[in-house]
Amino acid sequence: MLRGVDVSAYQSSTYPTEGLSFVFVKATEGRTYVNSKLAAQTKRARDAGLVVGFYHFLWPGDLSAQAEHFLAKAPERPGDILAVDWETTGAGTHASNAEKDRFIRKLKKLRPRNRIVLYCNRTYWLDVDDTSYAGDGLWIADYVTAGKPRVKAKWRFHQYTDEPLDTNVARFASRAALRAWATVD
Repeated sequence: MLRGVDVSAYQSSTYPTEGLSFVFVKATEGRTYVNSKLAAQTKRARDAGLVVGFYHFLWPGDLSAQAEHFLAKAPERPGDILAVDWETTGAGTHASNAEKDRFIRKLKKLRPRNRIVLYCNRTYWLDVDDTSYAGDGLWIADYVTAGKPRVKAKWRFHQYTDEPLDTNVARFASRAALRAWATVD
């Protein structure tokens, strides 16, 4: 399995990259928030030759505005991965199943040359989700042994700890295999 991290404005722009194959960088949230370290964190990943993904923290409501906001900030580059972060907002709400599914489909329509994955925690996947739609793959958060999330669904990425960074593994044989999957023809 491959190792990777995900970063946001809470982490340094000089996060460690040694031994990593991929990085997901928070790009946006809702309709207005942009990660102030987006450019620097992206440059760090690209300079290290890593596969790069960008994620949007989904809020309920106005999915078109959120999709446009996200895609305006996430670079349009073949081989980059786009992720939808579906969890409880700071306001205690969350996008519905239908909104999550529509948002993923909207991204797939607007960026057909990028893979789109769903990020959520185990509780959301098992107890909130009722469609099992994750676009091109599931990125599951479950803080257990790396690569052994407690879900039966096929997953592509597994976030297994948040110490010292959000740390992940990916179910690919090599970085080249991940890059090939991420590159949609």
